[in-house]
Amino acid sequence: MSNPFLKQVFNKDKTFRPKRKFEPGTQRFELHKKAQASLNAGLDLKLAVQLPPGEELSDWVAVHVVDFFNRINLIYGTIGDGCTEQSCPVMSGGPKYEYRWQDEHQFRKPTALSAPRYMDLLMDWIEVQINNEELFPTHVGTPFPKNFLQVVKKILSRLFRVFVHVYIHHFDRIAQMGSEAHVNTCYKHFYYFVKEFGLIDTKELEPLKEMTARMCH
Repeated sequence: MSNPFLKQVFNKDKTFRPKRKFEPGTQRFELHKKAQASLNAGLDLKLAVQLPPGEELSDWVAVHVVDFFNRINLIYGTIGDGCTEQSCPVMSGGPKYEYRWQDEHQFRKPTALSAPRYMDLLMDWIEVQINNEELFPTHVGTPFPKNFLQVVKKILSRLFRVFVHVYIHHFDRIAQMGSEAHVNTCYKHFYYFVKEFGLIDTKELEPLKEMTARMCH
């Protein structure tokens, strides 16, 4: 395994969260395979994100949200040792953007936190959402809740902040590991997906606007 990015990903000392898997035989598993096949075939990412004919939007979105969570979690995990309380005392994307954490439990008001603390809370929070059967039902025929897309927008907006922090504060580490092509592909896939279905407000995308204009024509 010569790729240092992959070495890092499969390093036994790294603690990554368990992946949320799709059960074989379920409709969602088939959709997951379909999405993966498009990517593996090198299909244009703009086309790969489009809803396949006859499929439900909520199913398609659910599959991608879980997949993006798994991928972005891995990307952050590989630079995590360089993102510390000392190096990143504020969760930010450059001098203009600071992200504050808010949830239903411990932080009811937006609170300034270090980047690693913010990331921990963020990944834990998303994990709870995607493993909640009422929000992300795994049984075929179980309907998605009415607020599904609203929750998804919040998840994706927060995942986008991971890209912002990684690109602006840790890109040298990504480049040093030779994994920028992998991270860029993941970013483009994410960006085309949220644009296709209007899942992130344009103002949230602002911090990476220039890079995105160069990368995603």
